[in-house]
Formats: sequence, structure tokens, C-alpha cells
Amino acid sequence: MKIGISACLMGYKYRYDGTHRKNEELLDILKGHELIPVCPELCSGFSVPHDPIELKGDRAYLKDGSDVTDKLMKGCDLSLEKIKNCDLVILKTKSPSCGYKKIYDGSFSGKLIDGNGMFARSCLENNIRVFSENDLNSIREYTAQ
Repeated sequence: MKIGISACLMGYKYRYDGTHRKNEELLDILKGHELIPVCPELCSGFSVPHDPIELKGDRAYLKDGSDVTDKLMKGCDLSLEKIKNCDLVILKTKSPSCGYKKIYDGSFSGKLIDGNGMFARSCLENNIRVFSENDLNSIREYTAQ
């Protein structure tokens, strides 16, 4: 299978704070598959590190109130182009771009809400199967087909 995956889950230090979230268990499950690392925020031109971004509705904002929706959407579009022929994509939860099922509420207070990041939404709208790194059992089953 060809699988798109948030680059930070593979160990790339692309997160807003310059860290990664390498997930060894996930990578073990995915052995033998073609992995396509993707980072919409990096594709958007945000530096690493950069100020945190959160979503309020369909808009993306920096903590200082700057609207970065158009910039982030550009990176989401470029990332979608990279993974459009993948069988599935595995995205990092809570991210304003990759977040799947849970994102921060836009108040920069650490409060989580149900929702999807901008890239996750694009994937779903384009009928790409989406999982988060928390869906290990489902990923194991899906990739064993």
C-alpha cells in the first residue's frame, strides 16, 4: 500500500515547536508499505519552529490574532497533491492542519474539541481514508487486507 503520513510521526522535526512525535509502534505496523511523509505547515512556508496556530471555525490564527488561513490552505493543497494517489493517510491528532477527530478550540488555552484540521478536512472531502496515530488497531487491520 501507498500511505501518506504526517512527517512528525516518522521522526521529522517539523512540528511548530521544532520537535517530532515519532511513533515506533505505528512505523512497525507500516513496515513493507510505501510511506509518503507530508507536512502541510512546512509546505505552507511556516518556519520551524513557528508560533502555534489554532482554528476557529474555518479560519486559522496565530496566537497574536493574525489570520493565516490562506497561507495554511496553500500548504494543505500542496500536501493533498503529494498524497492524492495514496490508499490512506495517517495524521497527527490535535494539529490545526493534520488534526483528525480532535483539535484545539482556538482559544490557545489547551482545550480540545471534536473536529478536524484543514488538511484532514481536505483529505476527507477528497474521499481519502484518514486515520490518526491513535487508531493503531484499525490501521493494522486496514493495512493487512
